[in-house]
Amino acid sequence: MRGRSVLEHLLVALFGMGSWVAVNALWVELPVMVKVLPESWDLASYLTVMVALANVGPIAVTITQRFAPGRLNERVLIHVIQVLAVVACACLAVTWSMTAPVSGRTHSVPYLVLAFALSFVCCTSNVTFLPHMYRFSTEHVKTFFVGQGLSALLPSAAALAQGVGAAECVNMTGNASAPASHVRYLEERFSVSAFFSVTCTLLLASACAFAALVRLRPGAPAGEDLNPGQNKNAILDDREEESQLKSDVLYVASPDSLASNGDVLVLPDHDRGQAVLTKRQEEGESLCVSSVLYLLTLLLLSNALSNGVLPSVQTYACLPYGGSVFHLSAVLSSIANPLACFLTMGLPCRSSPVLGLLFLLGVLVGSYIMTLAVLSPCPPLLGKPSGSVLVVLAWVLFVGLFSYLKVMIGTVLHQRGHAALLWCGAAIQAGSALGALAVFPLVNVYHLFTPGDPCSSSCPA
Repeated sequence: MRGRSVLEHLLVALFGMGSWVAVNALWVELPVMVKVLPESWDLASYLTVMVALANVGPIAVTITQRFAPGRLNERVLIHVIQVLAVVACACLAVTWSMTAPVSGRTHSVPYLVLAFALSFVCCTSNVTFLPHMYRFSTEHVKTFFVGQGLSALLPSAAALAQGVGAAECVNMTGNASAPASHVRYLEERFSVSAFFSVTCTLLLASACAFAALVRLRPGAPAGEDLNPGQNKNAILDDREEESQLKSDVLYVASPDSLASNGDVLVLPDHDRGQAVLTKRQEEGESLCVSSVLYLLTLLLLSNALSNGVLPSVQTYACLPYGGSVFHLSAVLSSIANPLACFLTMGLPCRSSPVLGLLFLLGVLVGSYIMTLAVLSPCPPLLGKPSGSVLVVLAWVLFVGLFSYLKVMIGTVLHQRGHAALLWCGAAIQAGSALGALAVFPLVNVYHLFTPGDPCSSSCPA
């Protein structure tokens, strides 16, 4: 049984990896894209908007779950979006550099369309993959978030091996006989097409892992996805019951108690086999509605910053210090994501005030990053090693704090059931969309951010 448990955790991690690996691959490959595609430095904000528009997927799923409960087959939907991700990524590997005229300007239309398709998959995963984990134990939910961390780490490792962002300054003499220094990007070790082929392989592995999970743990029959709003119950098999129940009794909520939070029935051990578990209790603690709303608000705001606002200005905050600094900030912050997820296993924190303090600390670090972007092309400590170190550390700390916050909030909400996890995913996506839509006009309409060239800076010493 231990071997089976290890296998389940491995499959859950691979399943979680597929949730955001495609979009993370798009982000870490940005240093290559900005020097090839016509959108140049504005590509980050375009990508952020594609992710925001893709929230039509989770919105549709949430509305369906709310107004037509039980009609949406969660497993079939997961299979469909996983196939869509594999196909879209395979097409991206072939067409990423193609362009087309739009309203008199050249745009990378295939890249943006396929980026939208992949974003649609990743956004929808938050309201399908995550609620599906309600069938598993809390430890499996943490493993799922570790897998989500791997979805950032693995593309970053591939980009590191590729040599993304490597550049050098070369002297060039203009017509005025005054020498000028310009940045020249070095050729990558392998192509963008090869990079997205690797990403496609990771997506395929995630799809296979989910198929294996379905065979290992069938759970509820097809077409009977869990929906607490209709008093549908989470059926647990004997293995899961033994891991979650600490005594020889099982708490079973009657239909009346589901609505009123009244008493629960207690069944003896010999009646467990056919029992239905609908109320989870952890040491007698329960979450009130105000606590859930508080946690969802933290989740929404933190994702607005980490998935919407700051990624849109990452190029402006980092590239003035050099392409290598931009690359390191992307890669190391991606490594901070799974490390923060692992930290929740050894050092969990369920205290709402402490989670609020972590959020405020993340906002403080994010404010420093935003200040660097606003001051581009002449941010503080430009040309000094301390400036480069600070911006990389800021990104690592920022991503690490909000990754830890997301995992702990998801873990706490897991005890509230399938609906709470659905709203957890919806809050993540709503925050990401709001942040992206808020910052896009600042970057592309009002042009409040100015790009810089690390090799030809006119900034004062």
